Order: sequence, then C-alpha cells, then structure tokens
Amino acid sequence: MDRDHLSHSPAPTRTALARVGAALCWLIAALACAWIAWCTAIGPLMRADAGLAAFRWTNGVAFVAMFVVCFGIVWLLVRSAHRAADSATRTTASLGGAADSTAHLSDSAHRTSAPAAHLAGRTIALPPRAARFFAAAGRLTVRATRNWRRIWLVLAIGWLWIPTTLLVAYGADILSQTREFAWAWNQWTGLEQPYIGFFSFVPMDIYPTAHYMWSTDPTYLTDQHNIVLTVIYGASAALSRYLTGSNDAGFVVLAALQWLFAGFCCASAANRFFNLPWIPRTASAPHTHPDYAHPERLRTATPIDFAHPERGPRIHTLTAHTPVPAGPLARALVMLLFLCCPLVTFSTISLTKSPLFAFAFTWWFGLMYELYMTHRNAPARPQRTRPVTIAALVVSCVVMLVSAKYAWYILMIQVVLSLLADRRRWRLYLLTLLLPTVLVHGAIAMLIGSGAIIGGDPIESRGAQLQLIARVAQRNPGAIPESAARKLAPIFNIDQMAQAYRSEDADPVKSSGIQSKKVSYRWRSVTAEDMKQFNAAWLEIVRADPQTAFDALFAKSYGYFDVFDPPYVPMSYYVDNDYVQQSNTWIKHYNHDWRGGVAHVVRQWSRIPVLGWVTHGNFYVTLTLLIGAAELALRRWHALSWHMPLLLLMGVMITAPANNFERHMLPIAFVFGFLCITFARDNRGGSWVHGPARGTAHDSPRA
Repeated sequence: MDRDHLSHSPAPTRTALARVGAALCWLIAALACAWIAWCTAIGPLMRADAGLAAFRWTNGVAFVAMFVVCFGIVWLLVRSAHRAADSATRTTASLGGAADSTAHLSDSAHRTSAPAAHLAGRTIALPPRAARFFAAAGRLTVRATRNWRRIWLVLAIGWLWIPTTLLVAYGADILSQTREFAWAWNQWTGLEQPYIGFFSFVPMDIYPTAHYMWSTDPTYLTDQHNIVLTVIYGASAALSRYLTGSNDAGFVVLAALQWLFAGFCCASAANRFFNLPWIPRTASAPHTHPDYAHPERLRTATPIDFAHPERGPRIHTLTAHTPVPAGPLARALVMLLFLCCPLVTFSTISLTKSPLFAFAFTWWFGLMYELYMTHRNAPARPQRTRPVTIAALVVSCVVMLVSAKYAWYILMIQVVLSLLADRRRWRLYLLTLLLPTVLVHGAIAMLIGSGAIIGGDPIESRGAQLQLIARVAQRNPGAIPESAARKLAPIFNIDQMAQAYRSEDADPVKSSGIQSKKVSYRWRSVTAEDMKQFNAAWLEIVRADPQTAFDALFAKSYGYFDVFDPPYVPMSYYVDNDYVQQSNTWIKHYNHDWRGGVAHVVRQWSRIPVLGWVTHGNFYVTLTLLIGAAELALRRWHALSWHMPLLLLMGVMITAPANNFERHMLPIAFVFGFLCITFARDNRGGSWVHGPARGTAHDSPRA
C-alpha cells in the first residue's frame, strides 16, 4: 500500500489497511516457509522414487518440524530488525547522538582497537590477549579489503592453486560448441559437408535441434549454447589446434581468463558492499566535526589537497543513518566463502555458461547495490551515479546476456521494477539495463531470423512438461487420452519417452546427447505446426492423471529447496570427469591423480551432515528465500525490488531440465554473503530503506 495514500486517509482506515497489508505479507512469508518444508518432507519419497502416494505421517511430522524451523528463522530476522531499528532511533534522538554516531562512523571504517566482540547488538568482554588478537586480526582484515584491488589480490593469492594445479574444468557443452565452430569453419573454407538428410549427423543433431528450424542455406552455428560464447570458445580452440595440434591449450587459456574475470567480479562487488566507495571518506580515519545545532547530521572533513594542507578541508555532511562500512567479521566470512567454498573455487575455471553468468551477475549485483543505496541517500537529492558505475553496468549486462539466454528476461523485469522503485533515474535504467538488452537480444534475434545461425530448440525450455508426460507414460500409460496421444505422435514416441524417463533429468526424454538418439523426440520430422499441439496434449495428460504429473514436477525441482538432498551434478563433476581426465590430448596427464583427489575430498566434505551443507547450492537458495520472506514481512519494498532477480533465478531452477543441478544455483550462492550484509545494514534504518515521506526536504524536485 502506498504510504503517501495512507497519509491522507483517516487514522482508523490507515490502521486497518496497514494490518491487512502486514497480514498478507506474513501469509506470503509463511507460504515460502511452507514450500521449503514441503520440499524437505517429500525429499525421502522422491529419492526413493516412491511418489506422493507413499506420503506417511512421518513425512507430515518432517513438514511441521521444518516449517517451524523456517518460520522461526524468519521471525527471528524480523525481530532482530525491529530491535536494531529501535536502537538506532533512540541513539539518533539523544542529544549526544551525533558525537557518538560520528565516532561510530570512524570506528566502523577501521575497527582498529575494540577490546570486545559485538554480536547481535551485544558487547561481550574478552580477555586482554584475546582482545588484542581480535583487534589485530580486525585491522588486518579491513586493510586487506580496503579497496577492490586489494580484495582482488587476496582472491588471486587464495585461488592461485586452482589454475596452476587443475588448469581447466569442463564438460560436454564446450566440446559441442567447439564442434559447431569447426563445422562452420569448414563450410566457410569451402569444405563440402552433409546437412539435412536421414543418414547425416551434424552438431545440431546432438542437442538436438529440430530440422524445421534449420535454414535453407546450410549453416552450422546455433544459439543453443549462446552464439557469442560458441564463437569465442570455438575460435580459441581452432587457434589452439592450428598452433599446438589440440584444443587443450585453448581451453587452458580460456580458463585462465575466466579465473581473472571471476576475481575481478567478486572483488568489485565485495568492495561496494564492504567499503561503500560512493560515500566520500578519507583513506585514513577522518576528522569529524559534529554540528551541535543539528544533531541529526554528521560531518566529515577531507583535505582538498593532501599535498597542500593549507588549502583547508572539504566538509561532507552525512545523515544520521548514513551507512557504515562492513566490520571485520562480515568481511572475513564473505572472503572465507569465496576462498574455500568449492562452488566458487571450481567455478573459476569451469568452462560452462552458468559460472560465467554467475560471476557477471555478482558484479552486476554489486553495481545495483550502489544504485539502491544512493536512491535517497542525500538531504537534497540522490547522489549522482559515478561514470565508472554506469560503464560497468553496461558491460556486466552484456556479459550476462551473452552467457545465459534467460538473462534478458531477468533484466527486462528488473527494468520495470527499477522504474517503479526509482522513477527519477529512469534514464539511467533505460541506458544501462534496457538498451544493452535490446541491442544484444535483438542482434541475436536478427541473426536467427536471417538464417545466419540456428536458434535454440524451444523443447529445451519444456523440461517440466516433458517429465510430466514421460512419467505418466511410464507409470500409468493407460491414463493417456487417445486424443492426446494423437497430438503427441508427430512430436514424440511415447513408448520411448517412457523408457527414457529418469525422475531427476529431462535430457534423455528430449534426446539430448550423442547416445540413444533413437529415443523419444522426433527432431528430424517434427514441424512447427506439430509443436502447436504440444501444450494441449500435455494439459490433457495432466488432467487425466494429476497425481503422477505432480510427482514428476516435484521430483525434478524439490532438491533446489531441500538442504538434505545431495546435488545431482555438483561443481566437482567438471573437475573430475571423463572429458577432462581421458578425452583430451595432454590435460589428462597433468596432475591426473591430484585432480581426482581434490574432487574426492570435496565429495567427502559435502557428505558430512550440516558441515557439508555449505558446499551445496540449495543451502544458500533456502536461506536466501527465508531472508526474502523476512524482507517481505518488514515491507522493505525497495530492497525487494532489487532482490527480485534472486527469486526469478529460483524460477529458472524449477524449470531447468535437471533437479538440484548446482551450476544453476551459483549466482545465489555467490551473492548470499552480500545479501546478509544488506539485511543487517538495512536494520539500522536509513533513507535508502523506505525513503522519506513526500513533502520533506529529502523529496526535492531536483532529486
């Protein structure tokens, strides 16, 4: 409910509407907790491939217990937020609040000598030696993470063992992309090759891509794995074959470049969350000058020229709720996650589209945080967006768009949400989010429309529907209506769908891969007209046997929200698989046993109850959903508008071909620590959280 509208309504009406709004927010938060509890409760059934028919009272007890735990976490988060906000309000209202807040601003920026631990708003006394140790560790942590260059250096040192001992990690995708480019290169150089024909088998048949989508003039490049990445990876491999005789050197160089890019993205985002670089602040402890006539203001003095102190200081006025830099503990935990979590470390050299998208998303997430924090963070008008931030937003959007096809959906929705939440900077959002999306997505669409490349088969996005049909065909074939069978016949061989069905993965049903190409999807003969009947046939089958259909839906999605479910494909797979360990020229001989040993240690770690959860993507997905529920209960609409991409990514997971596929959870895992910092910082309150009421000095027309 709009706060300005409520301000003009009678008091009883405002109170009633506020209560209704709060109740709805808590209801939605409870539903999020119920979804997590449901996925956890049915997890044992799905892992046993038993289905919902085997639901027993023990599953009901698990549901209730998990719901209590999740709702309890949300309630504690909301309560801690209210307590922190009340404490900040009382401090600001006191006469000495300005001086105390000024000192706190300086101490928070450096955290140099506090002889106590601050946990959950409480001060815990420590023995002198422990106090000195933690004070020194805090100073070292802050100094090591003072700017993005230092953070990048720390990450580079901590990650150095990855590219030097493991070289590269990859799976089947990059080999398919390399094969695509090689066929295209052969065509460009005049080599005759098969195209459409019953006995032909070309790269587009591997995914597969339906023949009705192929252009009349032969072309071997597709947008199946994103055309830009296909060209970059394929060209690098081709150059490597020309210079060294194999793809291996090209793959290693690509992995090293991604490793550098990953470090930069994480360092850039961490710098914005740790140090708030858009707020004027000296590199050392600033001289503070409280304004006792206006205790709600803070003032910091920065020398105009450090080389000429006689020129005097430049005074910066900060509001009482000006955010302070992150403390040593928050910095240490986030850096520990980046340095030690296998989800991050293995992703730095994994040549698949998801890690590249995840690192670009992390960079973009930090840039959007700067826009979020400068929304109404000045008394007269929002702070002008830094040119480096504008340029970085454009570049990060482009990298996301060329690495994941669903990125354009996320960006388009984010444009709408940003315009609703921050209308005064509409030009900025159109320039940095909408324009790159239109140009990149439009250019690829034009290439597909012109026949220069082949678009990705839409069957790829219908994994959930395929699993529903295949499970009914396998478990209850008599339930399939005759009319639905007729509609599906030109598209799928239903008997082969039943044989190919695997509850955790839709790829076999849609005939992806080189093996078993005779099964299921009739990609050679299906037409666009045939595909128009697919949705109608699917709906008929769901109506005929809804229980089996729901079994299939939950079986391919529950693992993303069940922390007890082991990953179907962990990131360690890309380090230790046949493609890396056997099917190449010389990479397989480089630290072969060490590579297998590293993957084995990570797999053993991941199997440890509770302690192993930190290596699983669904652990971070579940906690992120709970933090989002708490933000909803607190009605932090601006924060929710900025965090909406995280919820959209969860939707991508549910519709993904496989259950609990860790590479789809990487973006959420990478930014989870930053999300926690944001929630804790917002608890102090400030103009960036809700924004001031209309008509105040903060709401200047120039803002």
